[in-house]
Amino acid sequence: MRVLLISTYDLGRQPFGLASPAAWLRADGHEVTVVDVSRTRLNHASFLEADWVAFHLPMHTATRMALPWIANVRRVNPAARICCYGLYAPVNSEMLRSRGVSHIIGGEFEQALTELISGRNSKPLPIVLDRLSFQTPDRTGLAPLDKYAQLLHGGQRKVVGYTEASRGCKHLCRHCPIVPVYEGRFRIVPRDVVLGDIRQQVAAGARHITFGDPDFLNGPGHAMPLIAALHAEFPDVTYDVTVKVEHLLKHREAVEALARTGCLFVTSAVESLDDGILERLAKGHTRADFERAVQLMRTNGLTLLPTFVAFTPWTTRGIYLDLMRGIRDLGLIENVAPVQLAIRLLIPAGSKLLELNDLKAGAFDAAALSYRWTHPDPEMDRLCSDLLKTVRAADKRGASRTETFGLIWERAFGELPDFMLAARVTVPYLTEPWYC
Repeated sequence: MRVLLISTYDLGRQPFGLASPAAWLRADGHEVTVVDVSRTRLNHASFLEADWVAFHLPMHTATRMALPWIANVRRVNPAARICCYGLYAPVNSEMLRSRGVSHIIGGEFEQALTELISGRNSKPLPIVLDRLSFQTPDRTGLAPLDKYAQLLHGGQRKVVGYTEASRGCKHLCRHCPIVPVYEGRFRIVPRDVVLGDIRQQVAAGARHITFGDPDFLNGPGHAMPLIAALHAEFPDVTYDVTVKVEHLLKHREAVEALARTGCLFVTSAVESLDDGILERLAKGHTRADFERAVQLMRTNGLTLLPTFVAFTPWTTRGIYLDLMRGIRDLGLIENVAPVQLAIRLLIPAGSKLLELNDLKAGAFDAAALSYRWTHPDPEMDRLCSDLLKTVRAADKRGASRTETFGLIWERAFGELPDFMLAARVTVPYLTEPWYC
């Protein structure tokens, strides 16, 4: 079979979600073309020749961007069978099927996708959580690593590779898109497969590796030997991981090991500094926990990059201003990508947020792939919209994070910052910020 695998958006990373199934499909004898349309022009002939076209949908943005491509496949090659796989495929299955998608696969998709295309299993498999015998991803045909997001650190740029050591998550945060699919379970990728993937990316020029695990410390017994092996083989290669606040505090010895083995920064989905909102989101930490985590990271010489959902139905003006003050007082202005201060809560299909009695969600917006909600204070919706425009304009002209923070402060408080916003030493971060 001639198979076309497409990624529309993956945070500026060379897509593991294409490279991994490509290895399985090629090993099964299929002719596979991989195209990341965020980096490579898609040859029109690829549509015409494909027997199967499969879209990787790991996040909300990728799903919305896939819809016009799905329509193009239907128009140009109506005989092709279309499959969507990844986190956002099963929760949007009804909408995707209405667009002409014939098969949906969520969870551990590689084997199910291969068996589907090979004709060994044509039954509907919306969510698969089987433990897989992973194969080393095959990155043949993807754009070179230097075409993707890079690491900025110490005034230098480094080529970044991307891999995954685990998928799913043990936790049930209500707003998280992983929860409706994995429901508190996670699956590991064997160490030899992860290291094999890293080796080929280092050979291709990577000097920094991003681990895309939803929480790198879901399984410390798997994660810590892996980074020890990585550091032993490539002592000059740095890396970054994503870890929940509660895991940073619970696994302090792991934090120390991260610092010893080349971890440059840890991303953590903090979401809010308001304990009431954190409880609604079932985040498993408090503001005080976050403040302790900031200190723990600094003690170990690690950079913490917190992410936020700044605007929710429960975010009052006072709560937002307190968030800004908190970031300032904790010395985290440079650590927070400005877009994080303008992000509005998404309520995707299947979201556990819908279980909350005090959430006044409206109808599902098929175009936005989210349930509608409006803030009880219209000024908060205006503030969110204004700040998003401010961030985009500042980013377009190359403003620093510190400068942009000052602009956000001015709009939010209605006054100039009452503290110095002198540029600081830039913390390490990727040129494309963590998003959804």
